[in-house]
Amino acid sequence: MKKVLLAMLMLVTMTANAQKDVTKFLGIPVDGYKAEMKKNLINKGFTYDSQKDVFEGEFNGQDVLVSIVTNNNKVYRIMVRDATPCSETDIKIRFNNLCHQFEKTPKYVATHLGEKSYIIPDGEDISYEMLVHNKRYEASYYQAPDPELIDTLAMQQRIWDVLLQEYTQEQIENPTEKQKEKIQEIFQKESISIALDLMEKKIVWFMINESYGQYYILMYYDNEYNHANGEDL
Repeated sequence: MKKVLLAMLMLVTMTANAQKDVTKFLGIPVDGYKAEMKKNLINKGFTYDSQKDVFEGEFNGQDVLVSIVTNNNKVYRIMVRDATPCSETDIKIRFNNLCHQFEKTPKYVATHLGEKSYIIPDGEDISYEMLVHNKRYEASYYQAPDPELIDTLAMQQRIWDVLLQEYTQEQIENPTEKQKEKIQEIFQKESISIALDLMEKKIVWFMINESYGQYYILMYYDNEYNHANGEDL
């Protein structure tokens, strides 16, 4: 039975690889050191402004400014900011278009998992909502796990450990029909839990930023593996 479970997991994850599956920006892992990320962005056609410590270029059809954010010298965030501001009407259209783009690509999964929509209604006065109600317009998505970079051995061990909390090794390897159904339920539940854990480390989100009546989109590609978790406190 253990061999069957492991075979099922291999079909889901495809292959084992020790590399960490992290958030990517334009195919570049949001990881490593800043100097390496600078080289990668320049290779993608961005121009570096050393005085402002930002990169200028085009991204998703927009002129943007790109910043590298680090924690303990490791890159944990790429921030993308519109180079040119726009009006309230245009920013609403731009925000909604981004939501549609993220939601129609299989590379992303909305963090709300279908519970709500990030789309801004046509008649909503976003300047009023932001000023009076301090409303924050943002949308967040998970990058789907890369099957070629998933540590399948760790996943197999995690599921096996959960099964051993319910059954003995002999029961798992030679289950009754009822036990077999329960084992399959545990396998499915843990597989979903593992997938969510992996995706939560690969988050991409964006928001509307207002400055003196002008509006920008700020977009963040975060590698939660490198995010500060209080280890320096």
